Amino acid sequence: MKFDFEYMLSLFPEIIKFLPIVLYIGTLSFLLAIVIGFVFSIIIKNKVKILYPILKVIISYSRGVPTLIQIFILYFGAPQIFPSFSSMNAITAVIIALSLRNAAYLSEVFRSAFLAVDKEQYEACLSVNMTKWQALRTVILPQVVRISIPPAGNYYIMIIKDTSLAFTIGVIDMMARAKLEAAVTYKFLEAYLMVGLIYWMISIVLSFLQSKLEYAVEKPYRKEELK
Repeated sequence: MKFDFEYMLSLFPEIIKFLPIVLYIGTLSFLLAIVIGFVFSIIIKNKVKILYPILKVIISYSRGVPTLIQIFILYFGAPQIFPSFSSMNAITAVIIALSLRNAAYLSEVFRSAFLAVDKEQYEACLSVNMTKWQALRTVILPQVVRISIPPAGNYYIMIIKDTSLAFTIGVIDMMARAKLEAAVTYKFLEAYLMVGLIYWMISIVLSFLQSKLEYAVEKPYRKEELK
């Protein structure tokens, strides 16, 4: 069977129309992962009693179990134990699964970023009568954000790519559309290659935007080094 290049190109408008749902799932999952991961990092950093050992188990599970299995457990398995989960739709299940999984990784990113900031800066803030919150908000957190941007940006790209697993539980996204088209024409290579190229283009765009953000954040520090 010959490769049908024209057919592959014709699939582009059919598949790209589902890009908004991919960005919605990926972006919301990333934002939730940041919030949850930041809370996790605080608990780990301070080794909060009771919560710390429980969190270590949760993080171990999130890192050790494949993403697809976590989605299946949450969407198909959880309602068996918690009947209220049966009302959860597929998109919500994917968002929760991706958020918790990536929060486990981002917690380590944030914890490392906190450790990278010199403790003497915090002590210096307190010595000039700044409150703990003022020191954290104006001195510590800006540096934590600056350090965290490169690895966090990479996790955002990975989350966007992991949204391709959503079709396995019935979400109609780009991957689902490609699968449906391929099932009709039996031109699986063309369909899957097109959706793969679209994800590749998204990754290139996001990587470019990430580099611009990193450049903007680093700009004040470069000025200081030139003085």
